[in-house]
Amino acid sequence: MYRFFISFFLLFFIVDGFSQQTEETQNDSIVYKTNYGFRLGIDISKPIRAMIQSDYKGLELVGDYRISKKWYIASEIGFEEKITKEDYTNSTAKGSYIRLGVNYNSYKNWLDMNNEIFLGFRYGFATFEQTLNSYQINTGNTVFDSQTITTPVTTNGLTAHWSEIMVGIKAEVFNNIFVGISGSYKVMINVQDPPNFKTHFAPGFNRVYVSNTGFGFNYTISYLIPFSKK
Repeated sequence: MYRFFISFFLLFFIVDGFSQQTEETQNDSIVYKTNYGFRLGIDISKPIRAMIQSDYKGLELVGDYRISKKWYIASEIGFEEKITKEDYTNSTAKGSYIRLGVNYNSYKNWLDMNNEIFLGFRYGFATFEQTLNSYQINTGNTVFDSQTITTPVTTNGLTAHWSEIMVGIKAEVFNNIFVGISGSYKVMINVQDPPNFKTHFAPGFNRVYVSNTGFGFNYTISYLIPFSKK
């Protein structure tokens, strides 16, 4: 799956290269300038999720800076707290994270439009604490011979590192105001576990599965602070 995303990403480079060369040949006498600047926004899906799910809290700020016609430096920074309930455990992960990388806009805008269909890459890092709220231990020979321990045990200073590939769109709905939606495929590089317990959730990464892969989603509203036109 990860190789598919990489191949798809490279395909966009090739297709865009040919189309850009053709367009420049046909329209080398016409120049359209668009805004360059810093764009700052918020992922509104996380506050909505917090209102719907009592076991979740989260906030994420997003930003990007345009460095060329097609390329953007992009980052997301946020905080998450999630209660995870398993058959025999109840745990809470809480912490902050940052994702840093680039976006490549494959969309060819008309005239002075400033929309995007982008592919992106991120490196993610999180620092968090994990609290084992309660767990069951077997005290006999059957599954009914168990005892629930409700004394919380907290481990601080845990970290997680991962990479992810993103696909998304951003549209300018009003002057310098954008809405965007994107999905991401994540691969965990390394995550620390508390003693004698498995990390089930890492802030910024979401649920940590046995395969060390996962998916993400966001819906953003952002504002562009233009510095220049090129």
